[in-house]
Amino acid sequence: MFSILRKNENPVLLVVIATGISSVVTQLLTIREFLAQFQGNEFVIALILFSWLIQGGLGTILSRFFCERTTPSTNLLGILSLALAALPALQILLIRELRDTLFIHGSSVGFYPTFAFIFLTTAPYALLIGFVLPYSLFVLRALKPEYPGSYIYITDSLGDVTGGALFSFFLVYLFSPLQSVFISNIFLISATYYLLNDSGLRPVRIITGAGLALFVLLSGVLFEQKSLIPPEGKLVYYKESKYGRIEVHQDREQFTLVGDGVPLFSNQNTSKAEETIHYPLSQLSDPKQILVISSEGNIMEELEKYHPESIDYVELDPDLSDVLFRFGLIKKIRELNVINQDGRAYLEKSDKIYDAIILNLPEPETYQINRLYTDSFYAIVKRHLSSAGILSFSMEGYDNYLAEPQRQKISSVYNTLSRHFKNVLLLPGQNIYFIASQSSLKTDIPDSLNRKGISTSYVSSYYYGNVTDDRINQLKELIDKSTPINTDIYPQLMHIMFMQWFAKFSTSPFVFIIILTALSLIYLVCITKEEFVLFSTGCMAMGTEILVIFAFQIFYGYIYLKIGLIITIFLAGLLPGAWIGSRYGGNKKILLVITDAILILLTGILIMAFKQVGYSISLYAFLLYGFIVSMTCGYQFPTALKLTGDSNRAVTKLFSADLIGAAAGTLLISVVVIPYFGIIWAATALIGLKLISLIIIATKS
Repeated sequence: MFSILRKNENPVLLVVIATGISSVVTQLLTIREFLAQFQGNEFVIALILFSWLIQGGLGTILSRFFCERTTPSTNLLGILSLALAALPALQILLIRELRDTLFIHGSSVGFYPTFAFIFLTTAPYALLIGFVLPYSLFVLRALKPEYPGSYIYITDSLGDVTGGALFSFFLVYLFSPLQSVFISNIFLISATYYLLNDSGLRPVRIITGAGLALFVLLSGVLFEQKSLIPPEGKLVYYKESKYGRIEVHQDREQFTLVGDGVPLFSNQNTSKAEETIHYPLSQLSDPKQILVISSEGNIMEELEKYHPESIDYVELDPDLSDVLFRFGLIKKIRELNVINQDGRAYLEKSDKIYDAIILNLPEPETYQINRLYTDSFYAIVKRHLSSAGILSFSMEGYDNYLAEPQRQKISSVYNTLSRHFKNVLLLPGQNIYFIASQSSLKTDIPDSLNRKGISTSYVSSYYYGNVTDDRINQLKELIDKSTPINTDIYPQLMHIMFMQWFAKFSTSPFVFIIILTALSLIYLVCITKEEFVLFSTGCMAMGTEILVIFAFQIFYGYIYLKIGLIITIFLAGLLPGAWIGSRYGGNKKILLVITDAILILLTGILIMAFKQVGYSISLYAFLLYGFIVSMTCGYQFPTALKLTGDSNRAVTKLFSADLIGAAAGTLLISVVVIPYFGIIWAATALIGLKLISLIIIATKS
């Protein structure tokens, strides 16, 4: 009997490992796909993780109910595993196809449609993943009833870590998304073939099933380029760079750069180029040293008119700057020096003084962009400007009515700038331009340009009709001096942009928050104390992961590259934690209390680091912290399982509690706490939840 058990056990465990590899690679590719389709919005990460986790929890519950009524079958496990291997390619193709079918290409999408779209497109795969893991355990227990539930948790963690490492260190650098899907799921098809072949199923059926899954994966690779063709014009360039998706669309003679699903600029936008350059530089008598962070089409032609000695152009992504020059979106002039580095990081390390610093930035809708609108960033900029130097950037303008969220956004930026510059000039129009300096500023831009002998097409013809003294004064009067300033740790602009996101579509986040809170409370009333510990542990693990992801964006600003590494490290800690928890004896109640206390202490250390160190926190410190937290959380699962008994019912209930807690932590931290209160209070909320868990388990009889 023992030899038969071992023969049948190994193929199941191989399928569990291969499923872990497939699921993590698919999850990371799905996150990157949605970031590319929805403007790099970090809230999308939280919505994906929430959907994935809650559907996984539902799949786990369905698995238990299913197995209480039927006998677990190796053949069914194999069929489900082959379906899992094929689904990732279909999921990514479906996301790409439906994004521009359901929503206008390149447009902003509201919170609720975004959430619904994410939830529905990820549902088939996430539900099936949640179903298969406990089902694998039930198959093993059909052969060996006393098979430990913690072993399947450890085996799955091993697959997860392998998948995360495969993606983060190999696939992300060398292969496109659907090529990565193909490579990562070859393991699952091979392991499933071995499982079904070992089960005695007819070879023709096994080959047919594996062949169908392989056909779907190959079709995904072949149709990948076609899935990116825009509704209008044609796709002339596509690349998955380290920092995002880059596309160039051509419509007749016009080339448009599209980054993460957003049309950034084209080679035929003279008015924007003239405003960007001449509004600030007309204020200076003889600008020699100019810094441009990011770019705008045709701006170099306008900069040439001032005959500067040096133009430093900072662009984070070298692939992006190469594409801009290749398609003539930026002219490569003699004075131009290209620096491929994060703009904030460059200024922090540089000693160079500039006459003008010009920012060409999108709206601060992400933490990556928000970090270039904060109080500490403006302090850095001020140190790099000459005595009469100019800082200039623009934000979305208005016609006749300034909506309240937009007024608060402009007020926060104005109030933050005013802390560092004596004079801040706002010029209204299709875009509102902020011009900041220690010297006095002039509003008659055409007159200044005439005195310099600089000719323009748009500014000289339309400025006086669009930018009048009355409009300038009216805009300044709309500034609310009581609006809080924008800082790194308390990102006021992110709160305002979050509210503006809802206001733009005449919706409110509060209905969603109330429903989420009510469902969480109902669930908490229905679970045991041990399940609450695992619920709070899942909430702590994912809440901390979201904190680290958002903090990394704040301090480093390029999560698209590192998202896989961060998630992999959090997964990696679960494996040794679960292994130690399954091996170590002792009083389980005391051990849960001790590990809860450790998690509280670790979160307190994180708060102190954010306040005291901030930008000095290294990537390795983030990763080490994530590993320790996840290892502690991983330790608690087998410990709680031993406390409740290792029955099928107990295993699935604790699996579900862990996943549902993780889902709740993901959404509550990212959508409720951080946008309204900042990352410090988000970490404090996690401490509060774990304190409740500690008290509950300590007082358990």
